[in-house]
Amino acid sequence: MGVGGSFWDLLKPYARHEGAGFLRGRRVAVDLSFWVVSHSTAIRARSPHARVPHLRTLFFRTLSLFSKMGAFPVFVVDGEPSPLKSQARAARFFRGSGMDLAALPSTEGDANADSPVQPRNAKFTRYVKECVELLEYLGMPVLRAKGEGEALCAQLNNQGHVDACITSDSDAFLFGAKTVIKVLQSNSKEPFECYNMADIESGLGLKRKQMVAMALLVGSDHDLHGVPGFGPETALRFVQLFDEDSILDKLRELGKGVYPFMEGVSVPHIDDLPSPSTKSLPRARSPHCSQCGHPGNKKNHIKAGCNFCLVDSLENCVEKPAGFICECPSCDKARDLKEQRRNENWQIKVCKRIAAETNFPNEEIIKLYLSDDNLDDENGVPSLTWNEPNVEVLVDFLSFKQNWEPAYIRQRMLPMLSTIYLREMASSPSKSFLLYDQYKFHSIQRIKIRYGHPYYLVKWMKVTRSTISIDSPNKQTELEGKNDKVVVLDGDDEAVVSDEEEEATMDSQSTELLDEPDVPQVLDDDKSWFLLTDEDIQLVNAAFPDEAQRFQEEQKLKELKSRARKSKLSLGDKGFETPKGPRPSGVQLSIKEFYRSKKGMGSESRTVRDGLRKSSDVDLSKNLPKNVRRRLLFD
Repeated sequence: MGVGGSFWDLLKPYARHEGAGFLRGRRVAVDLSFWVVSHSTAIRARSPHARVPHLRTLFFRTLSLFSKMGAFPVFVVDGEPSPLKSQARAARFFRGSGMDLAALPSTEGDANADSPVQPRNAKFTRYVKECVELLEYLGMPVLRAKGEGEALCAQLNNQGHVDACITSDSDAFLFGAKTVIKVLQSNSKEPFECYNMADIESGLGLKRKQMVAMALLVGSDHDLHGVPGFGPETALRFVQLFDEDSILDKLRELGKGVYPFMEGVSVPHIDDLPSPSTKSLPRARSPHCSQCGHPGNKKNHIKAGCNFCLVDSLENCVEKPAGFICECPSCDKARDLKEQRRNENWQIKVCKRIAAETNFPNEEIIKLYLSDDNLDDENGVPSLTWNEPNVEVLVDFLSFKQNWEPAYIRQRMLPMLSTIYLREMASSPSKSFLLYDQYKFHSIQRIKIRYGHPYYLVKWMKVTRSTISIDSPNKQTELEGKNDKVVVLDGDDEAVVSDEEEEATMDSQSTELLDEPDVPQVLDDDKSWFLLTDEDIQLVNAAFPDEAQRFQEEQKLKELKSRARKSKLSLGDKGFETPKGPRPSGVQLSIKEFYRSKKGMGSESRTVRDGLRKSSDVDLSKNLPKNVRRRLLFD
């Protein structure tokens, strides 16, 4: 949840909508607990009998984030929960069990930093342990926080170790995050929401300590109730009255009963302030005419006229229209005094509400939010290293946990392996081949648009041809959409997975393939095997600059030829002499040429049909129905 109330709705107008290429080449911290809880719940809602949904979701999401979106993910695991969060955890348990939250026991005044820590749910702890094991096999860095995972994500972002955080907890800003991605769907064409602290600061004027003050007033995971009568709008209006350096000190003064809006030697106690109803009213404005609403009175205006109405003195004033507002200096001053009175009454009202709270503000919550020591490591320096995945161990792990075929797992790992290979080639060119020296870079086929982002369709050639028996006689086999599916293994063999076997495998999973990467295509030309994969354009340009430049030159040449062909066709339509010879295939004919060609073909076909048709076929019986005779004539 994070900050209570509709805090995300308050920040939503200042969110940026980024596309799939926003995270390419950037480091991003992922709150692992958020992924395990939210996506496992979504999958179980669609498929109640799903097998280990947290592992399946994490596997495909990590592959998509790493290969499809080109990011460098860093996963953060929660540590020991804070005692201040015990009531929030109990409330989640009540909601998950379908129990009434009114029966939730109150722990006000009992929870503090010295209270005993309640251990996490044993089932959830086992889920997280399995996810960490999977991530280690994938070669992803995993960090453990001392407390909340979003706190360590925010610290990494604040210190520059990562460029963004992926979490749905809004209190990540309170822990110091600069860029937060709330929801990420890599298989969607729609852009995702990205919140930058700089945009929030310029739009709302809120900084980190002011957000901490709002959490103290509205409530958060560490204090569910907050101050009664405070919502996000009221809290925002209050904290905007002070700057970041003084807001927490002003709250401490209010906790002691000191009114913070009067500077001087004798600062009054909040109880000594007059109530809004007993405070003297502002001075009354000068008299105004009831007829026109201008300064003066109606009697004088009847005698001498009104200077504002500009009428003859013998005539009455002009009747004021509905909703008339006088703009004379006296009325402006009265309105300013009235607005000042309203603000003062509001300030006294909210200050008395805050002063009525015991143990406010909670210094332990303030210390928790402003702490920069969230990494559970003696060195205090995060180790961010992305290693190559251990494919063999990963295959054994997922085969046991998910009951997947080894060929299916290796098939889904290909986008990640090709991305690692291209990154290595871009950093240090070498003669290594893709996927255990089986495939090498061959060529770039074309540009492909996938999920609104352009990619290169790259062709990889197998170095040595193996003896492979494939049931399908087709020369080109796609891994999806055919009766037989070829799956590339890590050795020199290929395997065939039938549709029925894969369907049986996926029936035990969710029916919706969340973030599942596209499966590469396999080509066979009787001489070599080829793979077709979708790769990032910039990454391919950096890894193979010569091949990329050759492809770009070929594209420019094709474009020039296409423009020249279109210009010749346009000249022919305007009456100029068209070039002789057969028209190239794939070029659209003009409307005149189309009808001429069809008309000639029709006359020739009719002549042939008339020569071949027998006389008995032409002589139609008058007894036949009209529609039958028409069909015989124009068949």
